[in-house]
Amino acid sequence: MALTDIDKNLLKRCLAEEPGAWKDFVDRFIGLFTHVIHHTAHARSIRVTDNDIDDLLSEVFLVLLANDYRVLRNFRGQSSLATYLTVVSRRVIVKKMVERRMAEALGHVSTSSRIERVSDEQTRQQQALEDQEEIQNMIRQLPPADAQIVEQYHLQGKSYQQISSDLDIPENSIGPTLTRARNRMRENKSRTRTL
Repeated sequence: MALTDIDKNLLKRCLAEEPGAWKDFVDRFIGLFTHVIHHTAHARSIRVTDNDIDDLLSEVFLVLLANDYRVLRNFRGQSSLATYLTVVSRRVIVKKMVERRMAEALGHVSTSSRIERVSDEQTRQQQALEDQEEIQNMIRQLPPADAQIVEQYHLQGKSYQQISSDLDIPENSIGPTLTRARNRMRENKSRTRTL
């Protein structure tokens, strides 16, 4: 999937450090990163707390901001921005989970989050297959109507106007639907954590 004009413009604004650009970037992709954290943990039977989720989100954003947005500057537009960010965020999340597990094994932190050991070799082998499936698996947790909107917005990079036209729905219903979908994902994450 190619880079959309919306994401290309957003990326350009972030790299130019235009006022409000980073906030727009965070608003657009924080839901995606949260879903990646939830899915990565769930796929490995890892239980994480709300604090773990916040810490992992912070780590993802720190990596994106580091060295004058180096990770974003390295994006070559050969896929959608959402796909690229899914791969980047997943690598950050897995690395942090491994570091946490090692620290727990050495007794440096508590095991209250029950983060399990993740093999680096196993991660590399699974990564190619999982990256493309990951977003789709997260979207499948949503009702079909919401899933279509989330997919078009986050994966295809379409604007509210384009989604409204494609799905024949009111443009002003898209924002609330995306918010509802994010909340539903958080609820699913909470239910999974308590199992």
